[in-house]
Amino acid sequence: MGSLSFLGVSLNQILQLQQLTASTRRAETGKAQACILIWLNGGPSHIDMWDPKPNSSFQPISTNVPGIQVSELLSRTAKHMDKLAVIRSMHTEENNHGKGHHYVMTGHRPNPSMNYPAFSSIITKEMGSRNSVPPNVILPEPHSAYKDFYGAHFLGAQYNPMEIPDPNQKDFEVPDLSLPASLSIERMESQNSFLSVVDNLYRQRVESAEHLKMDAFRAQALNMILSPAVRRAFDLSREPNKVKDAYGRNTLGQSVLIARRLVEAGSRFVTALDLNRPESGRGWDTHFGNDYQHRDYLVPVLDQALSTLLEDLQQRGLLESTVVVVMGEFGRTYDLNRGGGRDHWCHCWSMVLGGGGIKGGQVIGASDERGAYVADRMVTIGDLLATIYKAFGINWTEEYMHPIGRPIKIANSINDETGVPIKELV
Repeated sequence: MGSLSFLGVSLNQILQLQQLTASTRRAETGKAQACILIWLNGGPSHIDMWDPKPNSSFQPISTNVPGIQVSELLSRTAKHMDKLAVIRSMHTEENNHGKGHHYVMTGHRPNPSMNYPAFSSIITKEMGSRNSVPPNVILPEPHSAYKDFYGAHFLGAQYNPMEIPDPNQKDFEVPDLSLPASLSIERMESQNSFLSVVDNLYRQRVESAEHLKMDAFRAQALNMILSPAVRRAFDLSREPNKVKDAYGRNTLGQSVLIARRLVEAGSRFVTALDLNRPESGRGWDTHFGNDYQHRDYLVPVLDQALSTLLEDLQQRGLLESTVVVVMGEFGRTYDLNRGGGRDHWCHCWSMVLGGGGIKGGQVIGASDERGAYVADRMVTIGDLLATIYKAFGINWTEEYMHPIGRPIKIANSINDETGVPIKELV
């Protein structure tokens, strides 16, 4: 069991979360209990989606909230804008993928002498785990160059996300929760009983607090492996075909469906990655063919998965306790390059969030007439993180002490200021 690993950490270490209580500094007023992050890897074009402009090839359409328009590409999500808030004045400080990825995930610019925890790990640490399910999950596996950006680092490896394979693959299963074919559940339980006998004989001679902790962690690890609830959470065969079809028979759609199942079972944070699409040759990093990629491949898949998720969460009574966040590491330029693409743009971009007590049906901030720069009310990553933390009842002004002796703000904003929650949203 100790050999089962998530990002190099043993299952026993992951399950130390069960031993740890949520921070005593957490308020009791937060409605959010879990978060689903839909990560649009590469950076989507804000003016072709959430902030339609005349310099986009796509027309704006009305939504179910009077006065709010989005791109015609988001026709299904437009019917659910009462559940979502659009922030159109995001401003960040890194314009390259790696650094931008790190900046959005942590709120900090990269520092060669320090590693910063991702906000998914912070939420997992502060909220504690529920039931036997992994509290922090990411799927499918991120690119090796980006794995560190999702990590907990000095908080402890037990807060790292558990990586799950592509759920759209044939014969999908989670290796760490699957017993070898030669080992039945009955045999596993028998071996565990035998191990208890050996341990008891040994501990008659050697007793320590560490052994008692190992007992608890091993029992929890065994419970996760053998728990029907955990296996059910990852078992897509239990979902009707019409539900799978509704989310979309593709990696993002099935990842978002798994995310809903995990949150329902007790996970605190699930990241569904929308990575490169083989059918289009690229993902959201549309340096060429921006229009056809957004129109034919990218936005339709997101529109289907996101709208279905919002409907599904609401029908199951989970929307009020689940924050849904949709964003990438930055936006795209307001003008097209020679290849008909849009390049990286961090100066002003858009994202959406809702659920978990976030008040939807609103637009926060505004860009200028081209979608190039913030025209009204700049929102930083620190402000966004402070808003999400407040929805959970987490003290967003909190600082962690880094091992080198430097305090780290969990809602870090520009110029090392602490972010401020968006008052209209929480």
